[in-house]
Amino acid sequence: MRIDRGPHRGPHRGFHRVWSYVRSAPGTYVWLGILFVTTVAMHHMSPEFEQEFLRQRSTNLHELSQHPLRVLVTSAMWIDGGIWLPYVVFYSVFHAQAERWLGTLRWLVVAFAAHVLATLISEGALWLAIRDGRAPDSAANTLDFGVSYALAGVVAVLTYRIAAPWRYVYLAVVLLVYTYPLVAAPTFTDFGHFVSVLVGLGCYPLVRGRGKAWNPKETLAARNG
Repeated sequence: MRIDRGPHRGPHRGFHRVWSYVRSAPGTYVWLGILFVTTVAMHHMSPEFEQEFLRQRSTNLHELSQHPLRVLVTSAMWIDGGIWLPYVVFYSVFHAQAERWLGTLRWLVVAFAAHVLATLISEGALWLAIRDGRAPDSAANTLDFGVSYALAGVVAVLTYRIAAPWRYVYLAVVLLVYTYPLVAAPTFTDFGHFVSVLVGLGCYPLVRGRGKAWNPKETLAARNG
């Protein structure tokens, strides 16, 4: 006698789709897993220990002058603010889509280029400000870590994933999001985010030959048809 498993197919199918999505972007979810572990570790540190621990993994001027390669890598393994769940959304919507589209290696090149170049350029601007007396000497030791530069670069490169004219709407929103803070109340971090967007847009050579651009109108028509 055949057993009807109909009621169980929905949850099982949903789990299978989620797992397939995760497997299609391994780099994204390995990175997200590392961020989960480091975030949990951060919550178990005393405030005093946390400050010093993160300072040694920050891409501030002092650490960049002493251990540039180490801090450029380790600074991208910690979340500024210590709240992990929002990054599940950000990574799934942006990083995972970019990795599935570009492939793991090209996606990683975009993310790492945005992270490194934005860090070096924004810290270079800070060094000039300190030299000229527009920023205090203590700014050379500030906490500066997180994954937002890499995220901004990937958000920007996804502009090329979308077909025109929707591409220009997406680009306008991206530029508004990252330009407004730079105009309203600029910080060196805001400047770094803007540089990251420019780096992502500059990665156009990496997107050539990666398939047809996504057209939201065609997707909607397919669902309704």
